[in-house]
Amino acid sequence: MGIKVFIADDEPLIRMDLEEILKEAGYDVVGHASDGFETIEGVKNQQPDIVFLDIKMPILNGLKTAELLKKDGYTGCIIMLTAYSSDDFIDQANKAGAMGYFIKPLDERNFIPNLKIMYSRSKDIDSFKNEVIDIKLKLEERKKIEKAKGIIMDSKKISEEEAYTYIRKLSMSKRVSLVRISEIIILSEGILC
Repeated sequence: MGIKVFIADDEPLIRMDLEEILKEAGYDVVGHASDGFETIEGVKNQQPDIVFLDIKMPILNGLKTAELLKKDGYTGCIIMLTAYSSDDFIDQANKAGAMGYFIKPLDERNFIPNLKIMYSRSKDIDSFKNEVIDIKLKLEERKKIEKAKGIIMDSKKISEEEAYTYIRKLSMSKRVSLVRISEIIILSEGILC
């Protein structure tokens, strides 16, 4: 299965033309909508990799829809479609989390190459975000282990290495992670020691 795409535009001809261009290029169009509300529901159900949003749609415009999708946890690539090239719209699209901005009518020669680059950059950013989350999690875990070691060092009057060995042995004997043992030691404020 190819890259999944959702198209939101209130003009049926634009949706049909875009769907045809995307299908010819190997993309899998999984849904379309004519307003922002339908888009939010469709994206939630279909979980596409890319969402195309027309800026001027009824009920919720594309900019508000992009903001709501991001708030709702959508992490895919959002690309704005519009007949307007105003700096204000471009700034708003950027603030709403859009990865790209295409002006209608689309220039088919440049559309797919630019789309590929936008999607690739979106995946890179997601990868970096995940790495940052992992690093933060590991750092928080490390802080808990260090704090637990300090509590044990103070309560038992032992060295750092001995405190770590104590936590590790407790972790193995109770079959609980080092981090969880450290959390319990911190919560007990050394009473367990």
